Amino acid sequence: MKSASSAPQAASGLTRLPVARLAFRPFFLLASLFSVLAMIVWFAFWHGDILLRPHGGLMWWHQHEMIFGFGAAVVVGFLLTAVQNWTGRPSVRGGPLLGLVGLWLAARVLLAYPMGLPAWLLIVLDVAFLPLAALVMGRLVVAARLWRNLMFVPVLLLLALANLAMHLGVIQGKLPLIREGGYLGVLLIAVLMVLLGGRVIPFFTSLKLGRPKVAPIAWLEMLSLGSALGVVLLQLLILFGVPVPAGLLALVMLVAAAANLVRLARWEGYRTLHEPLLWGLHISYAFVSVGLLMWAMALMGAFRVELALHALAIGGIATMMLAMMSRVSLGHTGRTIRTLPGIGVGLGLMFAGALLRSPVLAMFPQVTHWTYNLSILFWCIAYLIFLIHYTLPLLSARVDGKDG
Repeated sequence: MKSASSAPQAASGLTRLPVARLAFRPFFLLASLFSVLAMIVWFAFWHGDILLRPHGGLMWWHQHEMIFGFGAAVVVGFLLTAVQNWTGRPSVRGGPLLGLVGLWLAARVLLAYPMGLPAWLLIVLDVAFLPLAALVMGRLVVAARLWRNLMFVPVLLLLALANLAMHLGVIQGKLPLIREGGYLGVLLIAVLMVLLGGRVIPFFTSLKLGRPKVAPIAWLEMLSLGSALGVVLLQLLILFGVPVPAGLLALVMLVAAAANLVRLARWEGYRTLHEPLLWGLHISYAFVSVGLLMWAMALMGAFRVELALHALAIGGIATMMLAMMSRVSLGHTGRTIRTLPGIGVGLGLMFAGALLRSPVLAMFPQVTHWTYNLSILFWCIAYLIFLIHYTLPLLSARVDGKDG
C-alpha cells in the first residue's frame, strides 16, 4: 500500500516545485544560461582557446546548439505554456516536464562532452526532444479541437527533421547536409516568429497603447504567411536533394520580406518608442524581413549566405525571444508587465550585435574580428541582464498565489 501511493505523492511533490509548474520556467532559464555559456566557448575559440572538444567539432557544435539547443528550448518553453492558455487544459508539468527538461539537458551535456559514446545514442537523445514536445502539444490541441493551433505540431516535427539532417551530415561526412539542415532549422524558427508575432505583437501593442487592435487584411496575412511557408518548403526540397533554382528561392524570400514588412508597418510600431518590450518586438520582426532580404541578395552573389543568416538569427529570432521571454516571465508569474532596468539596453545590444554581424560585416569585411567579438559580447551582456532579473521569478511561485 505504501509503495502504491508513493508515485502520485512524488508527482504531486514535483508539481509543487515552482520551476516544474509550466514549461516556460525551466526552458527560458536554462536556454538563456546555455546561450551565454555557448557564446563564451565560441568567443574563446575565436581567440585560439579550445574549451571544448564536442561531438562534430566546434564549428558544427556552435551552429547546431544555437539552433537546436538554445532556439528549440525557447520555442518549446513558449509553445507548451501557450497551449495551456489556448486550450484551457493543463499543459505538461511536474515529473513529465522535468523529464523533458532532463532529456534536453542530457543532450546538451553529451554533445559537449561525448565521452566516447556512439553517435547513434547522441542522435537519439538529441532528436527525441522536439517530437516529444510536439506530441504533448498535439494531444492538447486535438483534445480541445482547436485545429488552428495544430499548425505548430508539423513545424516542431520539421525542426526535428532538420536536427536529424545536421547529425547525419556529421556521421556521413556530408557538409551540404549539415548546411542545408541548419538553414532549414533557422527558417523554421523564423516562420514560428512570423506566426506568433502576427498574433501577439499587434495585440500587445494595442493593449499597451489603449488603442483598438489593427484589423488584419486577409490577402496580406495570406501572402505574409504563405510566402514564409513557401521559403521553408523550398528549403525542405533542397535538403532532400531537389534542385531548386537560386533565383526562385530568392524571389520567394523577397516576397516574404516585403509582405511581412508591410504587415509590420500596419501595427503602429512608431507609437511604442517609449516601451522597450514593445519596440523590441517590432524591430525584431523587422529583422526577419532584413534577414530574408539579405538572404535573397546572398543567393544572387552579393555576399555569403552566412551573413544573412545571422541577421535573421540574432536580430530577428534571438532578440524577439529575449523580448517575449521578458514579457511572458512577468505575466505568467503574476507580476506587473513592465520593462525592468537594463532590459531595454539588452535589446539594444542585441540589435547592435545583429547589425555588426551582418550588414556592417557585409559592407566592411575587413573588420571581421571586431564584429565577431562585439556581437558575442553584446549577446552575453543582454542575456545576463535577463538572467539577473528573471532567475528568481522563474524559480519562485507566482506572487498572486495562483498556479503556474
